[in-house]
Amino acid sequence: MTAMPSLRRVNVLYTLVQLTYWAAFAAFAGYQTALLLGRGFSSGDAGVFAATRCLAGIIAQPLLGGWADRHQTVPLKRILCVCLGLGLAVNAVFYCTRLDFWGTGLIFLALGVLDLNIYPLLDSLAVQFINAGLNVNYSLGRGLGSFSYAVACVVLGRQSAACGTESVLLTHMALLVLLMAIIAVYPTFPTEVLPPQTQRTRPHSIGQILRSNPSFSLMLAAVFFVMTAIMPIVSFTVNIITDRGGDTSHLGLALFLMGASELPAALLFPHLWRRLGSRGMMVLSVAFMALRPLLFLLAPSLLWVLLVQPSQMLGYGLFTPASVYYANENVSPADRVQGQAIMMIASNGLGGMVGNLIAGYVIDLGGVNAMLALCTAVGALGLLLALAAVRLSRRQA
Repeated sequence: MTAMPSLRRVNVLYTLVQLTYWAAFAAFAGYQTALLLGRGFSSGDAGVFAATRCLAGIIAQPLLGGWADRHQTVPLKRILCVCLGLGLAVNAVFYCTRLDFWGTGLIFLALGVLDLNIYPLLDSLAVQFINAGLNVNYSLGRGLGSFSYAVACVVLGRQSAACGTESVLLTHMALLVLLMAIIAVYPTFPTEVLPPQTQRTRPHSIGQILRSNPSFSLMLAAVFFVMTAIMPIVSFTVNIITDRGGDTSHLGLALFLMGASELPAALLFPHLWRRLGSRGMMVLSVAFMALRPLLFLLAPSLLWVLLVQPSQMLGYGLFTPASVYYANENVSPADRVQGQAIMMIASNGLGGMVGNLIAGYVIDLGGVNAMLALCTAVGALGLLLALAAVRLSRRQA
């Protein structure tokens, strides 16, 4: 019988993976708009680049997830280290050059593939052990990752003020190196516990997965719309702050309040999940995400913008673990890595791409309030679809 690694070792190292990844994510994604504006690009341009990064995830995630499902003997950590190593090289090119619109677009496309949109594979690092019977505390690790994001935003805000926004790219690269080191020593999943190759169900295509489960497909549509509504708020936080009387020095505090609020959500998640199940958790998180742009639209000043930021707790804070468990429960065992990838495509991929692309131009044309009003309407549509998905799933049962 193959021995599994100790639960404590998996939990500790997985928590370190989440802490480091989300700090690295903050160092780039949290400051990308400020960085691009500082390089002379417009808000519309920044929206295009953010959408390009999300488009890269749409292309790469199903390819990586499907390949990983078909080659389960290849450790996920090896795939991750290759992606991160290539991403480190692209980051170095971006830092050392001042490229035009098209060159910067290519950089964002590559970064989206290599180091900013790989978290479905990071989720699968834990899920593969959970499915094998090891009680990995995913929600706590993910919640601490959000807290790491929050702390990193404050530290990076100070660093940006003292050393310039460009300096955060150096921090991002250093964190990528640290993340690669942690993943290298992360326990390798023992493939001996998998059934023989001849007994495994072959992974299905995305089309087959969606056709076989209409309620899952409808929930993905709900997730797409609600993420289209909230992703621009994250990408254009600096615009919201300046519109309400603040400046870029308040960005770190705003991002801290947003990210730190996700840690209590992670602590609450196991209790709520036992009571509501993954479907109930999805509806609850979608409802609070749909409410979020309306709260920002009604915020009259910088103080109110900061007070609204913790609403992230019951929205995206619950959505992240809920979506992982929901996808894991609603696809076949042979498609679980692919299932995580599909969920990420609908949310941060398609939702982030469309939301950022439209929002940047809406801000240029009509201002921040026009963007928030549009996000409010789109979020309401997402909530209606989520309720319809749960109703359909009950009929299927």
